[in-house]
Formats: sequence, C-alpha cells, structure tokens
Amino acid sequence: MKILVVNGPNLNLLGTREPEVYGTLTLEKINAELEILAKELGVELEFFQSNVEGEIVNAIQAARGVCSGIVINPAAYTHTSVAIRDAISAVSLPAVEIHISNVHAREEFRKNSLIAPVCVGQIAGFGLNSYRLGLRAIFDILNG
Repeated sequence: MKILVVNGPNLNLLGTREPEVYGTLTLEKINAELEILAKELGVELEFFQSNVEGEIVNAIQAARGVCSGIVINPAAYTHTSVAIRDAISAVSLPAVEIHISNVHAREEFRKNSLIAPVCVGQIAGFGLNSYRLGLRAIFDILNG
C-alpha cells in the first residue's frame, strides 16, 4: 500500500516560519517521523511539496492507480483552491486533510476549507501529530 503525502505552499519553510504558530520542526523532520510510522504500519509513502497549485494538482492526478490514499496539508490553498478540490474528487482516492495549527482558532478566513468536503475527514491543531493521526486515519480507512 502506498500513500501520497502532499504539502502545500510555504510548508517548505517549516522550522523557521512563524514558529509560534507552526512549531520548530522542519518538513524534512516531519517526513522522517512519518516514515517511522509508515514502517510500523507496513505502508510506503510518497512525499510531495510545492508552492505551485498546478504542480499539486498534477501530483494528485499522478497518484491515481499508483497510490491507495492521500494525506494532504493544502496550507493556504485550503481556502482558495477549487482546482485541488476537483483533483481530489476526480482521482477517487480517499484523502485526509490535515493542518499543523488549529485553523478554526485563527483568522476567520481560515475556518473555511474548500478541500474538506471531498475528504473523508480533517485533522487540525496537533502539530506533527496531525500528520501521524492523518496517516493512521487513512491507513484504517483503507483497511476497512
């Protein structure tokens, strides 16, 4: 079983970007921690990060027939991207939306997700554990 882990814009700056909101872990460290859990679960992960909406759409489309599910932190595109929403819907793969911070406790615009309605669930506010919980959730969904 292979799971695509997608990270959106500015997440490549984790570790130095607003540490009071996002913590001090880098994306590389988050990915390494996910690999440890993936080994425990017996799944393979494919990681993708981009600041470009179209590249994220391409990665989601490329997962079709290759991956069993998606864990996605769409970052700022959560609130704006019909294209990413449509890509998730089009590939018919179960997806879990995750966020490091509690988007519902932040600015008003962050409370609206265009992505969540085409996902099986949303996890927010647990930092690194949002990723871990998202991976466990998609694994459990795929194993029914």
